[in-house]
Amino acid sequence: MNMLPSHPKLPVHLLSACFNYTVASYKFYWFLSLLDAVEAGENRIAKRRLFAGMVANGWYTYHYFHLNFGRQDKLGVAIDFIKDREGINVDEKRGIIIQHLLTEITKETHQVLMHFDQEVPHRFLSPWFLGMGDNWKQVYLASQNFERNVPYALFSDEIEINPDWFEYLFENIGILRGFCYWKLSLYLQKSNPNVPDIAGKLIRPPFRNTLTKQRKLFWDVVFSEVGQIECIYTGQLLTLDDYAVEHFLPYAFVCHDQIWNLIPADKRFNMTKSDRLPPFDRYFDQYFNLQHLAITTVTRVQPKNKFLLEYLCLIPDYRIGQVYDVELLRQRFRDAAHPMITIAANNGFEFMV
Repeated sequence: MNMLPSHPKLPVHLLSACFNYTVASYKFYWFLSLLDAVEAGENRIAKRRLFAGMVANGWYTYHYFHLNFGRQDKLGVAIDFIKDREGINVDEKRGIIIQHLLTEITKETHQVLMHFDQEVPHRFLSPWFLGMGDNWKQVYLASQNFERNVPYALFSDEIEINPDWFEYLFENIGILRGFCYWKLSLYLQKSNPNVPDIAGKLIRPPFRNTLTKQRKLFWDVVFSEVGQIECIYTGQLLTLDDYAVEHFLPYAFVCHDQIWNLIPADKRFNMTKSDRLPPFDRYFDQYFNLQHLAITTVTRVQPKNKFLLEYLCLIPDYRIGQVYDVELLRQRFRDAAHPMITIAANNGFEFMV
């Protein structure tokens, strides 16, 4: 992913250099927004359209996964402000967010969007104009003649894509978008060093996987053997025909459906828990007891159950049929869950009350 498709006339290496030294997420989301416009066939693009795209592309990553964009970054502040001021839902689709921001918005929201005009359009071109620094007037004038084969010309309210670059961007849009997301994931990993699966949190997935297999092939096995299980949250007795499978640590943080993080729960409670965190001291022992019950039960009746392999990340020396000390297992689960809950809370995930 270090190399972009070459071109005999274009300085592609300068495009790659745009992302080498970044202290904010702006350039990544600016370029993604620009690619969206190019994909739609636009060669003269209103800046407001691009700034709206920056907000929309970062919306889900910031609101759902609670990633930190960096200490100097104001994109998250803008997203928060726009959500509250414009009344846009946290889980709104990207296209609807963009459309909203291109129609009627408050004066304050417009000012928030246009803040990025001082930050990214001319600075993105800095590899082409080394030595000009933040002299944005010079950059604007030079770009309007496509000097040094810049990818776009800058005007007060819009940009115009260099025709030579437009063809290159359009033909290689998939590779360029992937390159930008890769660079963005590296940047965000530095600001979120202990958060798992950064790359999986950049794009809103079209759908979430169901937990049907985990229920039918694993937890149903447990219920068939023990009959009833008490919900750790409500105390409700759960049965084979009446329970939900839920993530103990929210999916929005762990970004996986591994069995060690899944437990049966009261259906009504599961519908309201959302991505809130379980207070560790209140729920960990009950969570672990459920997991220990599941491990021992499934190992006994279905020792080759494939979901048992998902415990390897917690129990690297797991062997079928081996009996493990309960307190050792408890510590393994504690070592995995406790720091994750702490990190998630520090990243803005709220606790259950």
